[in-house]
Order: sequence, then structure tokens, then C-alpha cells
Amino acid sequence: MSRTAGACALAAGLAVANCALPAAASGPTGPRLCATEPAPPTGSPPAPELVTSGSGVWSFVSEPRLHPMRVTVTAQRPGTAPGRIFVAPYTIDSPMIGQTGALISDNAGEPFWFRPLPSTSLQNADFKVQTYYDSRKHTAEPVLTWWQGSIAIPPAYTNLPGGAPEPGGCYYIYDSHYRLVRTVFARHGFHPDEHEFILTRRGTALFIATKPVPMDLRPYGGPKDGAILDSEVQEVDLATGELVFSWDILDHVDPADSEVAASDASSSGGVWDAYHMNSIDEGPDGELLISARNMWAVYDISRRNGRIRWQLGGKKSNFSFGPNADFFWQHDARFRPGSRISMFDDGCCSQPDGTPEQQSHGLILHLDFPRRRATVEKTYYHAPPLFSASQGNTQALPNGNQFIGWGQNSYYSEYAYPGNSENNGLQSLLYDAKMPGSDISYRAFRNRWTGRPYYPPSAAARRRHGHSVVYASWNGSTETRAWQLLAGPDPRSASVVVAHAPRTGFETALTTANPGPYFQVRALDAQGRVLGTSTVVKLTG
Repeated sequence: MSRTAGACALAAGLAVANCALPAAASGPTGPRLCATEPAPPTGSPPAPELVTSGSGVWSFVSEPRLHPMRVTVTAQRPGTAPGRIFVAPYTIDSPMIGQTGALISDNAGEPFWFRPLPSTSLQNADFKVQTYYDSRKHTAEPVLTWWQGSIAIPPAYTNLPGGAPEPGGCYYIYDSHYRLVRTVFARHGFHPDEHEFILTRRGTALFIATKPVPMDLRPYGGPKDGAILDSEVQEVDLATGELVFSWDILDHVDPADSEVAASDASSSGGVWDAYHMNSIDEGPDGELLISARNMWAVYDISRRNGRIRWQLGGKKSNFSFGPNADFFWQHDARFRPGSRISMFDDGCCSQPDGTPEQQSHGLILHLDFPRRRATVEKTYYHAPPLFSASQGNTQALPNGNQFIGWGQNSYYSEYAYPGNSENNGLQSLLYDAKMPGSDISYRAFRNRWTGRPYYPPSAAARRRHGHSVVYASWNGSTETRAWQLLAGPDPRSASVVVAHAPRTGFETALTTANPGPYFQVRALDAQGRVLGTSTVVKLTG
């Protein structure tokens, strides 16, 4: 990729002018920028207010365009799994504290990489590390992936049910140098959905796609000229862009079994969100595990013939439930070894028919197939108790810990495997952090990641109390351990080493009595080797 194309890839979602990708990068399977502007609003309220200063926001002298949210770490104990934390902050209420976008941080809440978006009506979701298998080159490499677009959040968007993706979204794949590898789009006239994007060992991507399908909803208690929000599992070959598999829930699941009344369509442009498919997982035999939130059900699907092999939960469950094993409005259903599955049980809110709400929690179930009975193996509750109306995930970590994203609540947590019980949320808790204000993240993950930016470090020099202070940062570098400061009387002679300092966070301040006025910084690794060098900057202020 050329330097210009790379800069544009980095700037996707930023208000950067003169970024034009070469024609070869705009083909049907090439890496082209997408969803860089929010979908046009259908309601009257403006986008949520953006707050870029104050105690809840990071600000940097060397990277003045970056204003990520600042989290509060409320618990940190020994035993957490290795890796950094991946979230995609946004809000459904005004204001937004810090920019929306994709954020990698450490246990202390210090940012490592932040990619901001230009509007609070533009969001990222499902931001995580995956392995990209290139079927043509026969290679595998760690990558960053996420969905980008606008989520229908009333009252700004009233054309679709809340939580649905607006048209125009897409999926991004970035390599470890933060260069754009692929953007992925849906087929069959569907729109890429924020809920799931999985890279497979086959060199394909599995994801959820949605679209409104016109339908007479009167048999279900809705309007005559209505529509149903259909969801389809799609699998696309990343090398060719070809659709290699699809499964449409409307062809297999009766919308009459929904826990959401069809009359709710009156508040969302006549579109009924009967299913709200929100996760896909692949099993060891190639079968698919699909969660449909508004059905209160999880389905095991045969890839060979598309048939539902079994259903857990909902009005036609093939399983009975042991104590506390039932779930409502669930997210993130995953296969686990040994006839187990996990999920995030929202358990809340707007329960129909007087069903009592329950605390949101991470949930691992054991499925007894001969008896067709589901029982609780482990649960993970929060202290204080949380009731999440939407979103959330339960991630299995390599050391057995569980990482919980609390969805519509502004927390993420890590627990030792034994877990806890209701109203005992501090047991097994190893880590807990709270996002500022009403900031939330659809999911939260802990992943190992090594970032080696293709672009240089950043620097800014300021006069402070008779000294020269140079601020150094390198957005995305996970290997920088120290900084070296060079100075000189003109841009070409800024070559004398005048200071050295260990990395102290996203941005490190290096102080020197040398007047410069020209300075340059070098990023050093743990062995003192130079990883990257900034441009020369001039002292100001």
C-alpha cells in the first residue's frame, strides 16, 4: 500500500482532506473506505453532544486530534489474563464523553491506540483481534476487525427499530501496522449488521446482515403496510468477494414466536424487529449457533441443509431449564467444550406478560442432550447489580477467566472461572472499569496484540518555565519502552541526544535545558533499539 493510501486508511472516519485512494483500491474486493459519514437522520434531534475536555477525556499535546474517553478502574487484583482491552465507545444518550471510535487500552485505562470517528452518529462495534487467513497466499496474521456505520438510536433514527444498522455500514480489517487490508459488504440487498463479524480458517468472513422486508403485519397485530426486519447469516470469500453461504431466519423461524409485539412497529417506521439476531458461532462439526434476542432463543443450525437441529429457550424450546438457567434478551451465544454454551443474559427490560426482570450476568450452561435439559454451570454477576436493556458479551480467556462487557451499562469486568452468584458480584472479581458518563460499548474484549505502526511517532515542543519540553507519542505502538530526544539549532542538525525517558503512558514529556529550537524524538524498544523517528518539530509557546 502506498503511503498516501495508508494515510487515508488511518484517517478513515476522520475529517482529513485530500485523501484519495488509487483506483485499484476501490474494486469490489479491494480495501476501500466506507461508512465515513453517518447515515442521514430520520428524526429531528441532533447528534449527541461531543465533550472533548474535562476529567472524563484524554487530551494530548502531540496528538491534538485524539480525545478518547478516560475510564475509571474500580478494581484490579492479581490473576488477570494477559492482553489489552478492546472497546468501541459510543452513547445512546447525550453527551458523548470523548470521541466515538475504536480504543485499545491497558489495565490502568491508558490508551495504546485510538481511531476516532468524525460524528457521534457514527459508531464502531465488535472491535477485536482475529486471525486473517489469506487463502491465496496461504498465510495467517493477527488483525483488527470492526463494524462501522450508524446504529438506529431513537429519536434521531426512527425509520428502523432501535439497535438496527442503518444502510451504508461495512466491516473493516486492519493489519498489525494499522493499514487497511479489506472492507467487507453484505449481499442480497442486505445491510452489514454491527452484531457479528467472524473471520474463519477458510479465508472467509461470517456475519449478520439485515434488511426490512415488506409484509402485512395484521396477522401478528401490526400494521397492514408494515415490514419485518429480516436477518441473514452470510459468508463471503475474502479473496474473491463471492457469497459462499447464507441462511435467512425468516425462512426457518416463525415470527409469531417473538417476545416483541408487532404493534411496536408503529414507533420504528412500520418495521417490526421480531428476531434481532445478534450473534453467530461455529461449532466443532461446522454447525452454527445463532442467538435471536427478541425470540429469547438460541438455535443450532446445520450448515449442510439449513435446518434447526435444536432450539434452546423461547416458545418452542427443545430443552427444559434447571434453576436460574432460563434467560431473556440474551446476547453473544458461544459454543464451549463439553456440551456447554455461554452467553450474556441481559435478563432485562420491558418484560412481556409480567415476566420478572433479573440481573444481567454472564452465563455458562451445560446442555444434557439425552434428557434435553439445560442447567447452570457458572454465573458472573456485577457489584453493584446491573440491569442491561441491551448488548453485552461473555468472553472466554485462555487462562480460564471470563471477560464481561456489560452492554448498555458503562462497565467491563474480568472474573476468575469459579464465578459468583446473584448479589455476590465481588466474588471472583479480578478487574472492573467504568466508562465516563453514559458511554457504552456493544462488546468488550481482552486480546493479545502487537502493534507496529507504519507511520512515524508524533512530537510537539513547548517552552515551559525556562525549559524545553517535548511531548512524544506513537498511536498504536505496543513495543515502545522509552524515548530519546534530539535537538539542534536548525531542522537539519537536530541530531544531538539531549534527553532520555521511559515511556510513561500514551504521551511522555521529555524536559531539557537545550534551547533547540528544533527537536526530534526516537521511540526505543526494551533493548534500546530505535523503532521509529518523528519528524522534526520547532519549539513554540
